[in-house]
Amino acid sequence: MATGLIIAINPVVQIQKSQDAKRKSDLSQIQKALETYYQDIGKYPPSTSDNKIRGLDNNPVSWGFSWLPYMSILPKDPTSSKNYVYFSTSLDGQSYYIYASLDRGGNDSQACFPTGNPCLSAVRNNVAASCGGNCNYGVSSPNVSP
Repeated sequence: MATGLIIAINPVVQIQKSQDAKRKSDLSQIQKALETYYQDIGKYPPSTSDNKIRGLDNNPVSWGFSWLPYMSILPKDPTSSKNYVYFSTSLDGQSYYIYASLDRGGNDSQACFPTGNPCLSAVRNNVAASCGGNCNYGVSSPNVSP
């Protein structure tokens, strides 16, 4: 009976769901901070060549470090093998994308594609592999789609 219960619960899937929920929450928090930045500055922060956010001093802000005054800690992916990716699309700073690689990929209804493939915009922006898997989940500025 215990074996049947473990199989029914499937702890690996539960851990993946938990980590994916954390990723979605993190990207939502970052998105809110980016909108505050936009209200203050009139554009979104530029991205770095390694897909990080540039701070007010124009220096890259590493995931897991402070991005003041917008976030005390800029969240980082819950696993060490994956990364969040920030991409600002133009010099005028009028749009951005933030990507993550969901563990459950196509098994998550909010993934970009039911197959778990990278978001089209991640492919178009040449960052699809930068998540440490593939960037199959994304959020963006209101004027573009992930």
